[in-house]
Amino acid sequence: MARRPQRRPLALTMGEPAGVAGEIVIKAWHAPDGRPVPAFAVLGDPEWLRAEAHRIKSHSHIIEVASMDEAGRRFFEGVPVLPVPLKVKAVPGAPDAANGAAVIAAIDKAVALARGGEAAGVVTNPIHKATLYQAGFKFPGHTEYLASLCGGTAPVMMLVIEGLRVVPVTVHVSLAQAVRSLTREAIIAAGAATHRALIQDLGIAKPRLAVAALNPHAGEGGAMGDEETRIIAPAISDLRSQGLEVTGPLPADALFHAGARARYDAAICMYHDQALIPLKTLDFAGGVNVTLGLPIVRTSPDHGTALDIAGQDRADPSSLVAALRLAEAIAFERAKRA
Repeated sequence: MARRPQRRPLALTMGEPAGVAGEIVIKAWHAPDGRPVPAFAVLGDPEWLRAEAHRIKSHSHIIEVASMDEAGRRFFEGVPVLPVPLKVKAVPGAPDAANGAAVIAAIDKAVALARGGEAAGVVTNPIHKATLYQAGFKFPGHTEYLASLCGGTAPVMMLVIEGLRVVPVTVHVSLAQAVRSLTREAIIAAGAATHRALIQDLGIAKPRLAVAALNPHAGEGGAMGDEETRIIAPAISDLRSQGLEVTGPLPADALFHAGARARYDAAICMYHDQALIPLKTLDFAGGVNVTLGLPIVRTSPDHGTALDIAGQDRADPSSLVAALRLAEAIAFERAKRA
């Protein structure tokens, strides 16, 4: 099992306990590809993780710890857990709203540890939103809740795989609403946040941004839509006036082949699937969700709770491993600049 010298551990939330989170946490601790895995502490129920370890026939020790410091020191021994008890026993594939308060408490505690400097950052396992809504959760999802906990910042979502970073300007809305809500200001905000993050979090001195068009053939001079000339091009002009290196609007159907990807550091996309389809096609298992614009580091696996395969020892931990490694890299880059 490959390990590295430990810095501050990462706070890893338990996510939906009826999904695959417990399984991928245990598999991630084992460093399945033989490369080092950053130290982390799970904010979750120790008995839940022990049951998951037994189910997948893992001999990993589940170690209850009292602090992030203890988690870092004992990470070689087993999976460290800062206890957040579940109200009822988790049943694979069957979320229970009774556990919603514990899922939310794990997020709260992880953010508090990161904001207090005890954790290097937060890595969130997937939540089951419908179940949390039943438990009284008032936010559309993780990102909005984290922003609220961090003082109401306006976060931006970036998805990352090896060789591609994408930022959707509009996110979890219908395609019709995405077109209606697309604004010059939103594109400028997404571009500026991405530019800052590439410098501060990833150490790219002179980021290159590519901005996707909305319509086929970038609108074909207005024949296929005027959003490019009316909204997107003016936003690009504003970003360039701020000193950013930006190209576009570029036809989305030619933006993601290997030659095109070599010409930019991140692609600003107009809607969710325009960003996610190429990324998941290139590397479905390894994607990482990064929240830009927060005072803390936050990453997450780019997949859901996978209730359909929960408890079956079929879950791939690659995305969680990538999220842990990227969170550590961003935390290290921020520490260098502090």
